[in-house]
Amino acid sequence: MGLLDILGLNKKKNMMIEEFVKKGAVIIDVRSPGEYQSGHVKGSKNIPLGDIPNAIAKIKTFNKPVITCCASGMRSGSAASVLSKHDIEVVNGGSWTSVNAMV
Repeated sequence: MGLLDILGLNKKKNMMIEEFVKKGAVIIDVRSPGEYQSGHVKGSKNIPLGDIPNAIAKIKTFNKPVITCCASGMRSGSAASVLSKHDIEVVNGGSWTSVNAMV
């Protein structure tokens, strides 16, 4: 059991991800194209972290909540922060393997 489990944060994040999935969320994998090709969540969109600022308008056209993911959760956390500043409903899903296990 890790610190996030003790604090109850993992459970809250997992509940948010489940809620977003029920709403038809778009999963955005912010890893590089090479990382994405080595494995990803089926149906996810690959928009590398560096491209997120230029993809805001495109992401808004999805009209759905967004779950970001990457390898460990660091880059997806940065992407989620950028998206939330643009009034996009978003949750950092963490690693793509964790998100993949939930969808």
